[in-house]
Amino acid sequence: MRLLVLVVTSFSITSTWGFFTAWERRSTRPFGRVALQASNSDEINPMKPGSTVALITPMTNTGDIDVPSLRKLLQLHVAEGTDNLCVLGTTGEASVMTMNEREKVLKVVVEEAKGKIPILVGTGTIDPNNVKAMTQQAIDLGCDANLVVCPYYVKPPQRALISHMTTMADMELPLVIYNIPGRTGIDLKDENIAICAEHENIIGLKDATGDLSRVTSMRKLLAGDDFLMYSGDDATSMEFVNLGGDGCISVTANLAPGKLHEIMIAAKEGRTADAEAANKPLELLHDKLFVEANPMPAKWCAQRMGLIETAHARPPLCSLDPAYEPELIEALQAAGLI
Repeated sequence: MRLLVLVVTSFSITSTWGFFTAWERRSTRPFGRVALQASNSDEINPMKPGSTVALITPMTNTGDIDVPSLRKLLQLHVAEGTDNLCVLGTTGEASVMTMNEREKVLKVVVEEAKGKIPILVGTGTIDPNNVKAMTQQAIDLGCDANLVVCPYYVKPPQRALISHMTTMADMELPLVIYNIPGRTGIDLKDENIAICAEHENIIGLKDATGDLSRVTSMRKLLAGDDFLMYSGDDATSMEFVNLGGDGCISVTANLAPGKLHEIMIAAKEGRTADAEAANKPLELLHDKLFVEANPMPAKWCAQRMGLIETAHARPPLCSLDPAYEPELIEALQAAGLI
């Protein structure tokens, strides 16, 4: 009884409801992180600390998947030491792809990267049934983990967000929570992320709040060091790791994969001066990659660098406004990429 009182006084009523929901869901399984720590860590958490590229999806001028360019990008990330791949996320334009197109992309990714770089697949959307279908596809094709964004636009209450994440985690594909209030309109609170983290299959967080004050508070709340915390904001990702995070899920890594790996590993190892020195030339690029909607600037830069054939982005996005090209050229030059 004393334990129950402590739980209630530590969390809000909303959080407490989520705690008991999560507890009931786990009642027939080993308890959360205890079960994780008792097993081989590679089997538990396939993801690594460091730099995770939020991979663009190359397309032809007619909007088809450009498979040769996709293979070229994947081979680049293997060669440059990218720690994890994040495919079919916002940067990968997954919201405008069919299930058949997703399968086409994932088959290429698995062929090029399986066993070389952990593969994290974006499967989040509003409809839980669609999340389940995309997650099952990722399981069937041999991907390593999935990234599930808080359902956007509909603004579920906190208890519903907890239920959504833990239900999706029951599908047995390791799950990374994606918290990006600026796009979803809802912020999954720290104490409720900690409740979700007790689920044995929820292995990490992509935090795109840009609020560095949450890093230390989250680390205190989380159940164990095996839970990975990734920054989703390139401009603050180095500081995020300095404060206790584990790495980033990065747009900039599309263009400078080796540098992002170097920055993240140096920061994780406490070599702050090395991380700062490596990050300094990229600061302008971190910023300019968002002069227009992501991934339009990143695709333009990738084409300018010869990494992909075209910068085509599917509607409702479009080509980069030429007015921004000089700013991006300046940023690429400052980074030593052209």
